Amino acid sequence: MARWLPRSTDLSRFCQKLNRLKTLEDDMMETSFNRCLSTIDLTLLGIGGMVGSGLYVLTGTVAKEIAGPAVIVSFIIAGFASLLAALCYAEFGARVPKTGSAYMFTYVSVGEIWAFLIGWNVLLEYMIGGAAVARAWSGYLDSIFNHKIKNFTETHVGAWQVPFLARYPDFLAAAILLVATAFISFGAKVSSWLNHVFSAISMGIILFILVMGFVLAQPKNWSTQEGGFAPYGLSGIMAGTATCFYAFVGFDVIAASSEEARNPQRAVPRAIAFSLGLATGAYILVSVVLTLMVPWHTLDPDSALADAFYRRGYAWAGFLVAAGSICAMNTVLLSNLFSLPRIVYAMAEDGLFFQVFSRVHPRTQVPVVGIVVFGLLMALLALVFDLEALVQFLSIGTLLAYTFVAASIIVLRFQQQNRDVPAPVASGQPNPEPHEGPSGGELKEYESFSDKLKLVDRDKSKEQREPGQLKAAFEPYLEFLSDFYPGEVVTVAVVTLMVSAICLCSILVFGNTHLHLPTWSYSLLLVLFSLGFLLSLLLIWAHEQQHSTQTFQV
Repeated sequence: MARWLPRSTDLSRFCQKLNRLKTLEDDMMETSFNRCLSTIDLTLLGIGGMVGSGLYVLTGTVAKEIAGPAVIVSFIIAGFASLLAALCYAEFGARVPKTGSAYMFTYVSVGEIWAFLIGWNVLLEYMIGGAAVARAWSGYLDSIFNHKIKNFTETHVGAWQVPFLARYPDFLAAAILLVATAFISFGAKVSSWLNHVFSAISMGIILFILVMGFVLAQPKNWSTQEGGFAPYGLSGIMAGTATCFYAFVGFDVIAASSEEARNPQRAVPRAIAFSLGLATGAYILVSVVLTLMVPWHTLDPDSALADAFYRRGYAWAGFLVAAGSICAMNTVLLSNLFSLPRIVYAMAEDGLFFQVFSRVHPRTQVPVVGIVVFGLLMALLALVFDLEALVQFLSIGTLLAYTFVAASIIVLRFQQQNRDVPAPVASGQPNPEPHEGPSGGELKEYESFSDKLKLVDRDKSKEQREPGQLKAAFEPYLEFLSDFYPGEVVTVAVVTLMVSAICLCSILVFGNTHLHLPTWSYSLLLVLFSLGFLLSLLLIWAHEQQHSTQTFQV
């Protein structure tokens, strides 16, 4: 029996394999994809991923049920929080211009097992999210025709009452996904062109909504007679922020497309900044217009914008809003179907998925197998499943992906850089030592003050510490940490930081309500987790990080 038990060396080797890091090629610009996307292409892809049905539905829902007109503040805070996450993606996208988004970033900095988990989280997030958007697209189009499609399907095909299954098969949602899959498989240039068309129509309609909305604006709708600007107070604003945050989750399509960008070091950070800025501006301005056109407490949560124009006597504008909503949902579908096969391709390339998905079509230069297979799976999900319950779990995937990317940035900053080996001298003779003079053996005399300054600078550079090592000022106090491998203490500190933050937030939110903690234990836990949080920050700060690189840094 004992001989079947694994030995400690086998377990150690297994754990090392689980945590091994991905090594990148010397030339990271070399790829089997077609590098054809410009900064504008990436920016419009990002806008398409973010400005979807949320602009037409989410604004009204949050304004009426959660925050009131202060939904504007909710979008500002959510946009700022998303910007912080987006800048982390921008640094990685510029530094590691490879497809795979959060999966790839985690693999090169944290380890294989974590990358595997994040990869599958992102895959499920894209699949469920894309299928849910397709069903919303179908429902929105059906509502324009007084639900004739739904009634026809239920009458001639049938309806069923089964848990987790939709009430009726949604053929329209499946069809739009199959059509989008066909277009995506033609290549990145075709996908980008199609996204341009839908984004242009969507932005044109948003511009019309803003101009028309400000003409019809009535400042009295923010007055105290209508409940005021922030009827639900600060708690309503923050609850609205939590909901509004998911309006911005589409920007990672830019990071996933970095292997198809012409100049990813410049294009990826710029595209992320531009797209997030434009999307945040659109959400804020539409919220202002919506809550000024009609009183916030009379909004229709399902179709707030169309209903607001209808009630002000402009029923024809409702059709334009509906067209804009459908175009916006098309761009989100394209964004999901564009990103998903590329993450699958990255996992297959690393041996963490079936190798067939790593094949790139020689003509279109896209992973056609991944596009077709996952397009069909997404269409099947939209056809028969009720996705309302599953959509609630999307926040878990987003939380994990953003957290690991942000943590990976810190870990990578404190890892030692691979130094290039200096090229040998052409003549074959060894380089002279810095202290040798023209004669080769005599010490050079430092006669001028500038020469002495150069000597001091050279001595300082010799003393310069590697990334991940303790700073000289902290060494006398934290000498026991010098024995650890460079960067190891920072990794542990980052994990402690995350755990302390989660526990601290949980105690603050649930301590007095759900957990019913006595005052002394509530205070003690707050102090302990606050100390853990601050100590982790101090330990990270006490170590040397990598010096500025040529690519974008947060």
